[in-house]
Amino acid sequence: MQIGMIGLGKMGGNMAERLRRGGHEVVGYDRDPDVSDVGSLKELVDRLEAPRAVWVMVPAGEPTRATIASLGDALSTGDVIIDGGNSHYLDDQKHGKELAEKGIKFVDVGVSGGVWGLENGYALMAGGDKADIATLKPIFDTLKPEGEDGFVHAGSIGAGHFAKMVHNGIEYGMMQAFAEGWELLEATDIVTDVPGAFKSWRHGTVIRSWLLDLLTRALDEDPGLEDLKGYAQDSGEGRWTVQAAVDHTVPLPVITAALYARFASRQEDSPAMKMVAALRNQFGGHAVTAAEGSYEKGADAPGAADSTMPEANGS
Repeated sequence: MQIGMIGLGKMGGNMAERLRRGGHEVVGYDRDPDVSDVGSLKELVDRLEAPRAVWVMVPAGEPTRATIASLGDALSTGDVIIDGGNSHYLDDQKHGKELAEKGIKFVDVGVSGGVWGLENGYALMAGGDKADIATLKPIFDTLKPEGEDGFVHAGSIGAGHFAKMVHNGIEYGMMQAFAEGWELLEATDIVTDVPGAFKSWRHGTVIRSWLLDLLTRALDEDPGLEDLKGYAQDSGEGRWTVQAAVDHTVPLPVITAALYARFASRQEDSPAMKMVAALRNQFGGHAVTAAEGSYEKGADAPGAADSTMPEANGS
């Protein structure tokens, strides 16, 4: 099958390569001329035979909106646009409606697989009309992992990115649980082989997973994670998941807490925790000063039953 691919970065470039290996003809366009097959969107459209299929794999938000708007002006009736980025599902519904007025079809696809997808395949969650999904099935079959699973026609336009949004929200929660478990293991003197503990969970346990495999890989490369800073960005989909939960009155305490933990990671010295410390000091004398190594243990601190004793003022 012939398809255009717009955006040839880490994901788009590998997806284009996997499709080529699968026997498909891919015409790729990217702002980087070194990886692009054509010099413009117009040239890409001209190279494709009608009815055309164009897969958009650019950053979510304005880059995707602008690309889809340009394609809407360049494509013809019967052509189809696939948005494989991390767009918001409400944007999908808007794009689908606007393109339908021009006779152009639209399919949204949530894609998971990261840099490993080229060799292992990509999990695909698609939203759109049943007939359009069927037309694109050869593309989906090549991109997905081998076997029965790895692809779902999740529902109407927007359903693919909604499913991927929830997938990423779950990922937030799982990653946070592993991270908290690692921190607790590191905090005790009882467990002397923390990487080994995680490795022991990789087979035969209920928490075995690809994330756990990646965690042990990270610990092999940097056992104390000393080369990293404790800063975690969020892609936006975690926020959207929490907002959707509010919109549908569905409680998501784990995913919400994981999102807030990422926000907390960006604060070198949390303003909110400064206020907590100030209040604790006011009502209980539990002061923690900014001077390094200088603090007082409150009555609720371990080993500080009598804060007037000398050892209660140690570090």
